[in-house]
Amino acid sequence: MGGDVLSQAEVESLLSAMDTGAKTAPVAPKRGASPSSAAQAPRPREKVTTYDFKRPERVGKEQMRALQTLHEGFGRNFGAALSALLRGIVEVKLTSVDQLTYSEFVFSLENPTCFNLLRADPLEGNLILDINPSILYPVIDRLLGGGRESGPLARRPLTEIELRLVTRITNLFLEELRHAWENVLKLDLEVVRVESNPQLVQIVPPNEVVVLISFELTVGDVRGMMNLCIPFNAIERIGGKLSSNSWVAYGRRQATPESVQSLSRSLQGSLVEVVVEMARTRISTKDLIGLRVGDIITTEKDIHTPLLVGVEGVPKFQAHAGAFKDHKAICIDGTIEPGKLVL
Repeated sequence: MGGDVLSQAEVESLLSAMDTGAKTAPVAPKRGASPSSAAQAPRPREKVTTYDFKRPERVGKEQMRALQTLHEGFGRNFGAALSALLRGIVEVKLTSVDQLTYSEFVFSLENPTCFNLLRADPLEGNLILDINPSILYPVIDRLLGGGRESGPLARRPLTEIELRLVTRITNLFLEELRHAWENVLKLDLEVVRVESNPQLVQIVPPNEVVVLISFELTVGDVRGMMNLCIPFNAIERIGGKLSSNSWVAYGRRQATPESVQSLSRSLQGSLVEVVVEMARTRISTKDLIGLRVGDIITTEKDIHTPLLVGVEGVPKFQAHAGAFKDHKAICIDGTIEPGKLVL
């Protein structure tokens, strides 16, 4: 069974040779031969790829694309939330979504590392969140008030105080992950335990397929990886939901009082341009050029009509003019609801 596979033309040629008693070999068509004889030429063998039983692709391409698109949006939102926590620019970029065996994933990690075992009800089993020490210790240094220049990378397990600080990061990660998945499945995420040696935790058999979602975090000049490991048996039953378009609806969500308060605290020290529009009118170019200090410009606007106050070019408030301690001033009467501006 190890010989080459013969084409139909070669089989017919061999049968013809057996009938005539001649030893005939397949002959290539000569130049100028008829199209029918050229069509009987031996076809090239198709390329055969080796199937690796250790790395079977059990997750479909459509589900992989869905996971990639879903976690791209998650990465942007998690980066914004982490930037607010650290009061600095943090870039989170999705680098890859791959499927491999659990043993390959575990042996690719550093030891020690920050290996978080997650429970994600109603998904079966557990998930893994791994945070590389190369980015984890600089983030902890920022949380403790350190500067932009980080010290030498520590090669040791986390202390009790550092574990408490890491909880703030993982809770932020789980909160954004919960929002990212809410249009597919409402997850109840929780950290079960934290290990430093990834080889001590075995959530599935070594040859079981897992989906590895990798993010690259950039904090200043420091870069590092965060890996989310999802076993195939955890998402096997919801493969249909990932195949549908329900996950596309993930996007902007309603603001919560906590998010509004957090954003307000971050923007308290920002400088913005505030402009008060007194009135609108039309004058000729001749009158405009002839204006002098002390001239009065008349408009059709009633003095009792509220003034328009804009913040960074966006109408925000209605006010009336007055004076305060011998200075011209305005008093805010109320806010302007979006889409209800009346001139």
